[in-house]
Amino acid sequence: MSDLSRPKGPKIIAVANQKGGVGKTTTTINLAAALVEEGKRVLVVDLDPQGNASTGLGIDVDDREFTTYELLLEDLDLNDVIQKTDYDGLCIVPATVDLSSADIELMSSEKRSFLLHDALRQTQMDGFNFDYILIDCPPSLNLLTVNAMIAAHSILVPLQSEFFALEGLSQLMMTVRDVRQTGNKELRIEGVVLTMYDSRNNLSQQVESDARSNLGALVFKTMIPRNVRVSEAPSFAMPVLSYDSQSKGAVAYRALAKEMIQNNQT
Repeated sequence: MSDLSRPKGPKIIAVANQKGGVGKTTTTINLAAALVEEGKRVLVVDLDPQGNASTGLGIDVDDREFTTYELLLEDLDLNDVIQKTDYDGLCIVPATVDLSSADIELMSSEKRSFLLHDALRQTQMDGFNFDYILIDCPPSLNLLTVNAMIAAHSILVPLQSEFFALEGLSQLMMTVRDVRQTGNKELRIEGVVLTMYDSRNNLSQQVESDARSNLGALVFKTMIPRNVRVSEAPSFAMPVLSYDSQSKGAVAYRALAKEMIQNNQT
């Protein structure tokens, strides 16, 4: 059970954008790894039925006995669902395709929108001493994503530097507004991070200009460049920070982690 009187727990951030292919999972994995390099303890919650965050952190499908499906729908001990990764200080609740049916099963629960909130804020979580929990949301505004928003303190929005990028944000912002009114009045936007940015490309520069004009300080100063090493790293089941520590992508995610930590201290 969740306990509202317990000490302040980890900062919970939902990484969300209903558009696919914007670098959401890549950002979750690499931001988590960068936060660990900064001495933070981090839990990744893979809420995407594709399970790409789990794969990207080296969790084989055969090793995913208990997953976010059980975390939501069964009263399991957290020690059973939280797995260690090969990176000290970085743990994960993995996902499998079973999660794709959770939307339907959640509908029968009276607390269907609060199940992840209660699971992540139970008193047993204190024993893990996590500083951050990053939730990798599915590329849609479904009941799983709503669960993540109600569970989270804030939302991190990866925004691909491409045409129509900002148009998709309006629907996400409306969902955030609805969640504030119905289930999590404290929910805020952690920030918008521009991904796949190419400084030589006029379109990337225009998207950056439009984003900063419309969203102001919500847009992180750090931008994630379009980088081959970032794209290659998941196929080797590791963050780019381990795959090629000196690559532009790795450097950028370290900068993003530092900027986010600094923002949370001010």
